[in-house]
Order: sequence, then structure tokens, then C-alpha cells
Amino acid sequence: MTSDIMQAEPCHAGVLAALHAHSFSEADRWDEAAFSELFTLSGVLTGIALHQDQPAGFIMVRSVAGEAEILTVCVDPAYRRQGIARKLLQWAEQTVYDNGAERFFLEVSKANESAQALYFSEGFAEVGVRKRYYPDGSDALLLCRQWAY
Repeated sequence: MTSDIMQAEPCHAGVLAALHAHSFSEADRWDEAAFSELFTLSGVLTGIALHQDQPAGFIMVRSVAGEAEILTVCVDPAYRRQGIARKLLQWAEQTVYDNGAERFFLEVSKANESAQALYFSEGFAEVGVRKRYYPDGSDALLLCRQWAY
């Protein structure tokens, strides 16, 4: 399996919305307008994973003032279990590190054990819980990775 990560631009908002729709329940989906608006924020960076020149997933992060957070990440179900999520996460980690982030945060559903395993394997640690964070009422684990420069 080979995949490349390309930097997304505002013109890719429709592609991101389509990938998000394939990856999340209706209550959790973000539409094209939401992605377009996120691109207007300072420090937002997005990487799209391409598998055989087809969009397979993406990660959107925001990196400001020494801190970064994952806004959303998804892999199209047709491309899961092929290492794409790990590649996206590693791209994001390198990108925010290169931009001077000392801490990198994310939220993950307590029910999403495979995502948790990925994040823990990449050096993230649990730093809190957000009760009933998701639209379905599930809790989120707040995870953080720190770097020493």
C-alpha cells in the first residue's frame, strides 16, 4: 500500500466534506461550508492522504502559540486498516512540531479503541475526560503529546 500526503487548500473543502460524510454518522458530519470556514482560521493545516491518486482520508489540525490540536481526522471505510491513519497522524505531528508546537491535543471517543491504540502508540497520553462530548452522548478522552525542544 502506498499513499502520499498532500497539503489541502480551501478549494478542497468539498472533498473533505465528502470524506467526512463517508466516515462519520449524520450527527457528526461536517459539511463543505464548515470546512470552508475552518480554512479561514489562523494556523489551520490539512493533509489529504492519496491512495492511487484518490482521496482516502485527511487530518485537519490547528497550531497556534505553541499548542496544536486535531480538529478532525478520518479515513474512508474502503481504505481503513492500511496504515493511512498512522501516516496522517505522523504528517500532522511533524507539521505541528515544525511550526513550534510544544503540546498536541486531541479528543477521541471512549468507544473508539482502535483510534486510542493508534494515539497511544504515537506517544499521546490521557490528560482528561470530557463527559457526554459527542452528539451520541459518549465521553471523549482528552489526549496530549508533548515535545521537549
